[in-house]
Amino acid sequence: MAEAVVQLRCGVKNDHWGKRGTESIVAQLWSKSPNIAQIDDSKHYSEMWLGTYPSNPSYLLSTGEHLGEYLKKNPQLVGKSVHDRWGPEIPFLPKILSFSKALPLQIHPDLSLAAKLHKEDPKKYGDPMHKPEIAIALSKFELFAGWKPLKDIQALFELNHLSRFVPKTSQFTDKTLRQICEALLRAAPQTITETTKDLQAIPESHFGAHTYIPSLLGRLVKQYGEGDNGNLVAALLMNYLTLGPGDAVFVPADSIHAYLEGDIMECMARSDNVINTGFCPVAERDSVELFGQALSFVPHNAHDALLPRKKSDKGLNGKTDVYAPPVSEFSVLCTTLGAGEKETHKAILGPSLMIVTKGGGCMNIPGGKCVELKEGWVFFVGQGVALDFGTDTGMAVYRAYAE
Repeated sequence: MAEAVVQLRCGVKNDHWGKRGTESIVAQLWSKSPNIAQIDDSKHYSEMWLGTYPSNPSYLLSTGEHLGEYLKKNPQLVGKSVHDRWGPEIPFLPKILSFSKALPLQIHPDLSLAAKLHKEDPKKYGDPMHKPEIAIALSKFELFAGWKPLKDIQALFELNHLSRFVPKTSQFTDKTLRQICEALLRAAPQTITETTKDLQAIPESHFGAHTYIPSLLGRLVKQYGEGDNGNLVAALLMNYLTLGPGDAVFVPADSIHAYLEGDIMECMARSDNVINTGFCPVAERDSVELFGQALSFVPHNAHDALLPRKKSDKGLNGKTDVYAPPVSEFSVLCTTLGAGEKETHKAILGPSLMIVTKGGGCMNIPGGKCVELKEGWVFFVGQGVALDFGTDTGMAVYRAYAE
């Protein structure tokens, strides 16, 4: 009979924007799994993926079997509700990310556009799925997410150096915002460079509530150069947020975003589709026309980008919170235990993927088996399994699930 709880070996990525060596939480967690190579301090460690996505799948630690193949052989582990909608599959993709410079300025296509792009170019767009996602801060987390309120954008673009990008209009609307965004993305590098320098010379007080803009432009210029179109789009048009550990944001599939610096637990629908348009080499950018076609105007202020953390009824001792975005593919539990504390997760009617991000302890599963838990260890948990957690020293566990 197939085991419902299995430990996994996960893969990492080494993108240039990742933190280097032991500075990366990705590297710290990944390296603590059994039989993993030591951290190479000359490498960047950007992402650790958990799950079945084909480009970076997880494997059963005990046998080396591909988790996706294991579920195909044992479809009962995902539960009837998930199987009826998505087949013998995990419909979400959790990741740990560590980044020391901005990820590409991006959006993810919604379901209809994703299906169209996948049909037209399956090599570039590897699946027909949308990709709503959440990001939970594991350390100080800086990011751009969604648009500033229209009135704030309108006020900023009344500055002399920005008026050239504003179309003649009697009303400043989302249509105006789309046109400004596209104008900034199409502007020549020299124009972006000149505008950036002009803005940095303006006193901070002229930027209203957004006094951070000149210094933030200085940071972005150091990362991707003076002529990167993403610099002005992010600093002028988007919400700039700084979150602390445990804070989270929700990014709808078609919402503009770019993560700037930090370490996060990320979870998304099972997709890797992305449309990039800044903070990356010109050759890697998608067309401005496609970007404009895909973007939406949600959220339109900083507060609406935040995802609240609430107590979960899955935790019977009150030690478990839930991040529940308005999508059907996933939610994420966070269980935090102090020394000597215990928690019970009642049975979940779908698959889950779990990672220990701090400390260690034990997990009792049906049948009287006690499973050791250590920092960095990752597990798949099949549907219908209640879990009892205990720790002598303290522990933090994130568990993404669907039902």
